[in-house]
Amino acid sequence: MVEAKAVSTPLEQHFKLSSKDSSKDIEESKRMESIPYSNATGSLMYLIVCTRPDLAHYSSIVSRYMGNPGRAHWEATKWVFLYLKGLSNRGLLYKHLKSIELNLYGYVDSDYAGDLDKRRSLIGFTFVLGGNVISWKSNLQPVVTLSTLEAESIAMTEAVKETIWLKGILEELGFYQRSINITCHSQNAIHLSKNQQFHERTKHIDVKLHFIREMIEKRTVKITKYRQKIMR
Repeated sequence: MVEAKAVSTPLEQHFKLSSKDSSKDIEESKRMESIPYSNATGSLMYLIVCTRPDLAHYSSIVSRYMGNPGRAHWEATKWVFLYLKGLSNRGLLYKHLKSIELNLYGYVDSDYAGDLDKRRSLIGFTFVLGGNVISWKSNLQPVVTLSTLEAESIAMTEAVKETIWLKGILEELGFYQRSINITCHSQNAIHLSKNQQFHERTKHIDVKLHFIREMIEKRTVKITKYRQKIMR
């Protein structure tokens, strides 16, 4: 690893990790015991908790196989470290603000059935305060979802819960927050979060949708569509 060349991406697309890549016999398990897989994934977890939210997704992937890692899992973990090698000086920079106004806003997204083992979807959110990242998360949803809409709605629910917690802390410190903007990719999920009409196809997630609607009505949050700027 010392002499290895740094890579430009955290994890290449050819890494399709699953439990099928785990050690399959005693001999392979013994070989993997000599490899510091748990230490390496633990180091990544420490980094994402402290200063590297950009690695949260990749740490979430490789840490799933700590119980029985295989060679492919180790190769993927080493790849993440090779990415770190080229960008080891990156981190979070908290700037002094000239204005005393601190506005909190968030971004939330979800994939659909990205986990190859149990086909669970991924939650990902980030919250920014005064231009500084203060909270982030990337992990698997606790249940298998039946549609992209359901996966996005569960992710949105988790983001709203995080918003309530962060808002409470800020207001306890004297920084009152207006309705906090959360941006989301799914137009359908945004529509359902604002629409009180009953839908047969979404009744199994109706409680989560009512929770989001209630927070919107209370002006705790507002949900908007994420619009990516096109670079020219």
